[in-house]
Amino acid sequence: SFTYTSTLSTEDMANLITYLLFITILFSFIFLTMSKETEYNPESYGAGSLKSYQCGGECTRRCSNTKYHKPCMFFCQKCCAKCLCVPPGTYGNKQVCPCYNNWKTQQGGPKCP
Repeated sequence: SFTYTSTLSTEDMANLITYLLFITILFSFIFLTMSKETEYNPESYGAGSLKSYQCGGECTRRCSNTKYHKPCMFFCQKCCAKCLCVPPGTYGNKQVCPCYNNWKTQQGGPKCP
């Protein structure tokens, strides 16, 4: 009967630890780089900051936390088509899109979600 036993030398163990440390640092760097792309950047918002084809994706993001998804999407897309801007986040922050913020209903309430 054949039995296989393997022991790692000290050098092999050091190489393994170095490799695992490198992989951990690499993934940390990738994660941090990706998370910075989703942060609020005031220069990337404002009237005309979007192309009309981007409204669907931005409104999906804007309306992702509401229980009134269909009306939110309807009005968000209407506002985005007019203003070419959707505020960051799922709520508030309308000050970065004045057109979006200032468009009101006949009753004086906010038209854009």
